Amino acid sequence: MPHDDSRHLATGPRVGIRPFTYEDGAEFTARVRESRQLHRPWLFPPDSADAYRAYAGRLIEDPTRAGFLVCERDGGGIAGFVTVNNIVRGAFLSGALGYGAFAHAAGRGLMKEGLNLVVRHACGPMGLHRLEINVQPRNAASIALATACGFRLEGFSPKMLFVDGAWRDHERWAITAETVNGT
Repeated sequence: MPHDDSRHLATGPRVGIRPFTYEDGAEFTARVRESRQLHRPWLFPPDSADAYRAYAGRLIEDPTRAGFLVCERDGGGIAGFVTVNNIVRGAFLSGALGYGAFAHAAGRGLMKEGLNLVVRHACGPMGLHRLEINVQPRNAASIALATACGFRLEGFSPKMLFVDGAWRDHERWAITAETVNGT
């Protein structure tokens, strides 16, 4: 599906990022259903209209969250998504990132470009200082993406998040605005 570059908050050579909208539900959920095998057991994005509406609503309306669609600029549609959750203002200025690629875009470097755009946007216009990614230790693709985007491993948290019916261990990866902005 074609995507209008004028809606993008930032663009790279192959992708642009823009906020979630309710109108993206049909394409997003179709991509999720096509990508189920890629996402499991790590990720469970919404795959129905009702679930998408609730998910997108939280990202659109809750000031402690932001959601970005990674869209191919050549008309290839939504390649993936990045969310910033648990946004804390004040002295902390931080957020926790989540992300997922869609199967048609996996392995093509589109999510690396998109995640870098989101990180620069978060540490620029959004005014955040620190971003964290929590990754299950066996999720090699997610760890490779975090590493490729300059995140550093900071620690290990046993039974940190409840995923797929159980408390799962996670590695904590982070980046700060100084690293992003080269200061």
